[in-house]
Amino acid sequence: MKVVAFDVFGDFGHFKKFYTTSSPLSFSFPPPPTVRGMLGAIVGADKRECLECFSHKKCKVAIRILSPVKKMRMGLNHVNTKGNYWIPVKKGKHEARTQIRTEFLKNPCYRFYVYHEDADIFGKLVENVMSHKTVYTLSLGLSELLADFRFVGVFDFVERFGEEGEIVTVIPASSLEDGGIVFEEGKQYFKEKIPVDMTPERVVERYEDVIFEVQAKPIRAHTRVCWEVENGERVVFF
Repeated sequence: MKVVAFDVFGDFGHFKKFYTTSSPLSFSFPPPPTVRGMLGAIVGADKRECLECFSHKKCKVAIRILSPVKKMRMGLNHVNTKGNYWIPVKKGKHEARTQIRTEFLKNPCYRFYVYHEDADIFGKLVENVMSHKTVYTLSLGLSELLADFRFVGVFDFVERFGEEGEIVTVIPASSLEDGGIVFEEGKQYFKEKIPVDMTPERVVERYEDVIFEVQAKPIRAHTRVCWEVENGERVVFF
């Protein structure tokens, strides 16, 4: 199976957790629907098309954390529209802006592995990534958090069933066999519940627990299925 790999990175990132409201928290990595939106930005599929163009039925994505997960909080000034109006200065009890404490990822860096069954879309994705070109601006969760990217390569992956090995990407819990994770000293394991499949109408069809190592180290695990490249690296696709 032909897979393109490329890195995406930036100064800051924010991928809002679905259960936070007034003080937004961030996932440690972009969930699959976000990655599919980023792929759409590269090839030129707008927000109404990208989730269809890169749906899980047509496109496989695997997400690798390349730099240790670091989080910080900053205040964002939001326009205060309470009362259905905005005044640019304080008037009585009405402040012009409301400051919201928001969690950000600091210096995030990820590697995306992408397969698409449509050769034309896959070819356009590879061409644009190699040329360092996008149709829409690429960002890490928020439009203000601009992202850069670099081409890694196009590789042949081979499917492996029911084996134990080191997985370099985040691991969906549903892909684990009996025995699951092999915990090793010196590694920090985390689990987050993320949206995995989303319809073009922005309705989440499936959430899933995902295991990852916050220091960007591989995880030894028993998996039902994984994919291996020539150098021995193994990934698990969504």
